[in-house]
Amino acid sequence: MSKTSTGYGTTVGRSSRRRILRLAGAGLTMAALGAGLTGCEDELATGGAGSTPPPPSASPEDGKAPEGGQAPEDGQAPAPLWTESTSAQTYGDNDELVAVDGVVIASGDPLAALDGATGAKRWSLPGGAVPGAPLLLGDGILYLASGKYDGSVVGYAPGTGKEIWRSHLGKEYRQPRPIAVDGQQVYVIAEILEADNSSHTNVIAALNSTTGKLAWKEQRDLGTEQNGVHAVVQGRYLVYTDFKKNLTVRDTATGRQVWTQKTTKTSYGPFAVHQDLVIVPQGQRLQAFALSDGSEKWSVQAEQFTTFREPTVLDDVLYIADSGRTLRALEPQTGKKVWQSTALKDAGAQVPRHFVRVGATLYGATDLDEQGGIHALDAKTGALRWTFNDKSGDYHAWLVATDGKHVFALHGKKLHALPA
Repeated sequence: MSKTSTGYGTTVGRSSRRRILRLAGAGLTMAALGAGLTGCEDELATGGAGSTPPPPSASPEDGKAPEGGQAPEDGQAPAPLWTESTSAQTYGDNDELVAVDGVVIASGDPLAALDGATGAKRWSLPGGAVPGAPLLLGDGILYLASGKYDGSVVGYAPGTGKEIWRSHLGKEYRQPRPIAVDGQQVYVIAEILEADNSSHTNVIAALNSTTGKLAWKEQRDLGTEQNGVHAVVQGRYLVYTDFKKNLTVRDTATGRQVWTQKTTKTSYGPFAVHQDLVIVPQGQRLQAFALSDGSEKWSVQAEQFTTFREPTVLDDVLYIADSGRTLRALEPQTGKKVWQSTALKDAGAQVPRHFVRVGATLYGATDLDEQGGIHALDAKTGALRWTFNDKSGDYHAWLVATDGKHVFALHGKKLHALPA
């Protein structure tokens, strides 16, 4: 998410089977969805099986990696400082792994925090979170939908796991889920219950982050869904997308809908915000719209038969890869090219879908590819420095987070701490 953003939110392109399950699964079981969702990932488009094979990996499994913490040779990934098994239950979204207050936390049950420096367990909370639910941070508080499915939204101190805030939307709503947070409010979406306990509509609401009291609520249009929503708060605007090709902006003070419009493609993944713009990938086009009125401000076109992946804004630069394995750095206010790199394509490397940056290095996490991993790239040129892969063969997407000193790479239930 952009460092210029004043709020926090879920940020989840083409869809993968795992990501659809994650987005729909906050209130549903895996078994209910699995049968009809095979083959959702276009493997050629994303660099999966059947695409150009990757080069020999310089990973710790090659037996040549330096010991943890030692500087690697050129092109060689560093060995982890530590690796620990976790209780992670993730579905491929970048908000399922966070590093804050000296700990790293992965969404799962029990919800557990590991010491960022040593990997030692700091605290564990059974039933603390709905598996796959976003881990939202605001003003030093970790906000979660209760893993007890009791309709509560709970705030914890990340460093200790102590509960410090709780709110309940009401018995007439089913399982409110946080989607974004700012300095004053926690924004949630919940199903509206009918007399027979069914639900056909849903509500978006704001809860005061000090008192837990309801600030406002607005019923969403009939036909919208509570699943598949990605949201970010930017100043006075709450902006979100959903599976129904809606891009919507609301006033954070009142809940009033400022504008909404249909997108050309279904948004399964995250978007980016920067200052007064929301930036959304739409297949071959990357579009930027004004938060104030929805007018298009700029667009960038990918090459034929290629699609844009998820955008990330870091230090006032927008980074985005496409399915043709081209990586771009753009000016987020204009869409103008800062640099464009084919290093991923040249190396046969897989496509990253989420980025973090530490100093002059950009780290990108790949999706479900068999030879995926964490790419380390030169943030000024896009040159590929190395790729870390644990060679576990786990089918989960890679997730990446950083505390500025370490780069945390989650793959399935294995969490690796790499030196930044």
